[in-house]
Order: sequence, then structure tokens, then C-alpha cells
Amino acid sequence: MKKIALVTDSTSDLTQHLIEKWNIFVMPLKVIFGKKQFLDGQLTPEDFYSRLAVAQELPKTSQPCPEEFTSLYQKALEKYDEVISIHISSGLSGTLNAAHTAMEKFRDRIHLVDSRSISLGIAQQVLIAAQGISEGLDAQAVLARIGKAREKIETIFTLDTMEYLQKGGRIGKTQGLLGSLLNIKPIIRVNPEGIYVPAGKTRSRDKALSRIVKIVEDAAQGRTVKMLAVAHGAAHDAGRQLQEKLEKSLQVKTSLFTQVGPVIGVHTGPGTIGASVVFE
Repeated sequence: MKKIALVTDSTSDLTQHLIEKWNIFVMPLKVIFGKKQFLDGQLTPEDFYSRLAVAQELPKTSQPCPEEFTSLYQKALEKYDEVISIHISSGLSGTLNAAHTAMEKFRDRIHLVDSRSISLGIAQQVLIAAQGISEGLDAQAVLARIGKAREKIETIFTLDTMEYLQKGGRIGKTQGLLGSLLNIKPIIRVNPEGIYVPAGKTRSRDKALSRIVKIVEDAAQGRTVKMLAVAHGAAHDAGRQLQEKLEKSLQVKTSLFTQVGPVIGVHTGPGTIGASVVFE
């Protein structure tokens, strides 16, 4: 039986505990504050949001280059026969393109997956892959399981402001939500193509969390919830509030509660709260 390594990138926002538990290789993206560049991971979410609060200008992000992926794949293939590499939506980042360039040097030993998602939506696909590998499935069977799950993931979040998406150029199809930037809490989902689309707007965070719960409840009609994940960006209490609401509504325990990391945080800003649900 071939040994399969699992690779993702830091935008999956996996906790260190899960990374170590499943022996996941993580390719860090980069965050740039002025002339200082940090690898995602060097800068903790707490450090990042503190810096963001006093930054004179919005930091930038940078994707890995093909050579960095080549180096990571070589490292993984020293101990494993194949690699399944799951990454941020190609509709939001060029990270997958860099991985694709690198994989050409390894013939058919690298299997790339466009998660068509961000943060929690990537993490859930990685965890589903990890479970499949632990069960002894071969690469094609694991890829099939990921593909099936990817079509049944609902990822949705609310922002404290649209300012960061607008300035960071990741506005997707949510332009129509701009309106009164200071007076609304936009609700955004990741569509099946892996880009942002509007899912509503409210006048307060509490109403935004209730709307997220309602959207998830509607999506869950006649379906079984397989996995629930919740994340926040410097909004721990609100994140726990959403977790409690969803657990009560869906009658399922959260498998991942995490903080939105620096790279995604550049574009979403502090106060982001979101959830991702995988249906059977």
C-alpha cells in the first residue's frame, strides 16, 4: 500500500493540534507590513490583529512560488510515495497555479485539489482526506471522497466591515453590498466556483449571526450534517456564540473552532465570524 502525504496551505487555518495529529505539511503564504515580510505562522493571529489595528496602510499578501512548493514536495516524498495537495480556491489566489507548476517535476506522484473555498472550507476537506488516508484508502479513493464533500460544503461568514475586502481587491461578486460601509454587517458565502457572493446584510452583529444560522438551517433541510467548523477573526466571544447557536440548531458538535489567520485576515479584517458545514 502506497503511503500518502497530505499538503495544504496556511489559508486553511488549521490548528497546530490538528496539523500535528494528522502529520499535515503546510505551505505558508506571506504577509507584508510595509518593508517587513512574515511567513503565515511566524506571525500568530494575535500578533497580526494587533499590528493591523495600528498599521498606517493595509498589509499585503504574497503566495508561494513554484520553487517553494518543489522543496515541500521533495521533503514529503522522502517519506511518502504520493502527495494529495489541497489549496485555497483558484478564484481567490494564484497559490494553486504555483503548486501546479511545481508538480510537473514529480510526474504522477502529486495530486492537486482546488478546494474552491477558503479557511474552514479548506480545512474540512483536508480533515476528510486525512481520515480517508488513515482508513487505508488509496489516493484515487481519497480524491473521490474530497470531491464528493466539496460539492456539499456551505461556507458563510459575516464581516465587521467591507473595507478590507474592497481595499484588498478580493471583493468578488459582493460589490453590491458596499453601500453604507459603516452601517451594515454583510453576510458572504463562498459559491461552488470558489468566489465570494452576497448572502445578505444586517444592521448588527447579533442579527448577522442569527442570519447565518437561518441560512445554514435552510441548507440543512432534508440533509444530514457531517461536520461543523467555526472561525473568528479577533472576535472570540462572538465566535463561541455562533458555535453554540449552530450546535443547538443542528444537533452536532463542532469539529474545528479556530481563528482566521493573517493571510485571510488581511482581506476580511477583525470582527469576522463564520462557519462551514459539510453535509452527507
